[in-house]
Amino acid sequence: MSPLRLALEDYLSLRRSLGFKLERAGKLLAQFVVFCEDAGADVVTTELALAWAALPEGGPNWVGHRLSVVRSFARYLVFFDQRTQVPPTGLWPEGTHRASPYLYSPAEVKALMAAASRFSSPLRRATLSSIVGLLYVSGMRVGEALRLDRHDVDLTQGLVVVHLSKFGKSRALPLHSSTVDALSAYAELRDKLCPRPRSEAFFVSLAGTRVLYCNFHLAFVAMVSDAGIARRSATCRPRPHDLRHSFAVSTLVSWYAEGADVEGRLAQLSTYLGHSDPAHTYWYYADSRVIPIPASLCV
Repeated sequence: MSPLRLALEDYLSLRRSLGFKLERAGKLLAQFVVFCEDAGADVVTTELALAWAALPEGGPNWVGHRLSVVRSFARYLVFFDQRTQVPPTGLWPEGTHRASPYLYSPAEVKALMAAASRFSSPLRRATLSSIVGLLYVSGMRVGEALRLDRHDVDLTQGLVVVHLSKFGKSRALPLHSSTVDALSAYAELRDKLCPRPRSEAFFVSLAGTRVLYCNFHLAFVAMVSDAGIARRSATCRPRPHDLRHSFAVSTLVSWYAEGADVEGRLAQLSTYLGHSDPAHTYWYYADSRVIPIPASLCV
């Protein structure tokens, strides 16, 4: 095993011990190390980083993301090998740092769930529709929902337990009775259609395994198209993660309507969303004050 490959294992192990998942970064860095090995290099250089990042696999934002991943790895490597070059910022024109959240209205979410009927398999229809519904009413991250095991969903108590999510945090989320009914119906159908699953996952694929994010994302794109949901601007397009944004902002809007001390309640929302710090929740508060809110979220 090459020194760079060993260093990558140590780097990922260290970062993950601190609570970082690094699922995508780990895959990208593994590809970068292979690129370096193929080039006969045993040290990271700016030239190698830029050449790999600029491979024709995406637009400017994607190139910038790939460079940032290598930059973090290089900052770690330089402590052990002073030949390492840390790619400086500004090597590539930077695009928008954060997309504008697409706030789904309840009608759009219903249309998304109905669009799952385009799929031929009853199990896949039920799985995709249930995931979308749970994300919208719970504010969970997509990865958190897909990682749920059966014992994490207590339909008797009406609780979902998210174990060791981002930054190693765990939390229990109370569910509305209507959500419990919907998940119970899904679980009953799932067990009927997939009596011998190959995984303990709550949401299962046609093969009885855990649903992969890439497969969910591809299906979600198709559901968005079938539901007739279009981007609102160049930086505001419907994404799965925006179901979480919609939950957060609609919660804040409802607090405004109640005349509550919204800033005082941000810590509660932060805990529910699983943020490591209430400061990370503040931008939802800012968004709810400055971006257009669909009228249906204000009812």
